[in-house]
Amino acid sequence: MRFKWQVFLGFVLAMLSLFIFSIQINIFHDPRETFFLFFQDIAFIPIQVLLVTLIIDQLLEIREKEAFLKKLNMVIGVFFSECGSEIIKFCLGFDAGNCLDRSSFAIDQNWSDKDYKAATAKVNQLKYSADLKKGDVLLLRDFLIGKRDLMLRLLENPNLLEHDSFSDMLLAISHLTEELELRKDLRDLSQADAKHLAIDIERVFASVLRQWLSYMKHLKDNYPYLYSLSIRMNPFSGKCAAEIG
Repeated sequence: MRFKWQVFLGFVLAMLSLFIFSIQINIFHDPRETFFLFFQDIAFIPIQVLLVTLIIDQLLEIREKEAFLKKLNMVIGVFFSECGSEIIKFCLGFDAGNCLDRSSFAIDQNWSDKDYKAATAKVNQLKYSADLKKGDVLLLRDFLIGKRDLMLRLLENPNLLEHDSFSDMLLAISHLTEELELRKDLRDLSQADAKHLAIDIERVFASVLRQWLSYMKHLKDNYPYLYSLSIRMNPFSGKCAAEIG
């Protein structure tokens, strides 16, 4: 139906063009000049196509991508405000032997793009192993269950379909939530069961930490006032408080 409408419009426009050309010939009695101008206009069509398809279209695509990334980072910001930063704190509480170099992620106002790149590289070589006896696994379970509706809404957000790593992180968190919820007694786990849950926590920590670094860099580049608060609430800092001074 849409195609038929387009064909009809094209036919009408073509007839209108011929009508205008016939009026021009009848008024000025110079068909040679009319056809000269007609072919001259046709000669410019490839250039017009070039401008529209390769330049204007690309500019529009860049603007659409920027708008998409802005919406996406707004959603990611909701995640970290509601639960992401708390999940990092929980995971830090399970750090077995305090092997994690927290200073590598102690972001401050002086961090450059190079610092973020180095910190992201360290996530891939993360020296972190979880020990359920170190932290409060019951409190973590209750916290994650309380955030289940938020997780489901985030997974249903169409803007996240293009962000595979963030979606994978949400799935890892949802999986950990389900694993913790299905345990009859988290205070009486077998060694194998505790090790299995520890691996799930380690997976969540690495995923959340990677997204957190990316989000912090986004705030640094685009929203200095939000960046300032996020630095003060950095879970890797010793203070982790909104108050200044």
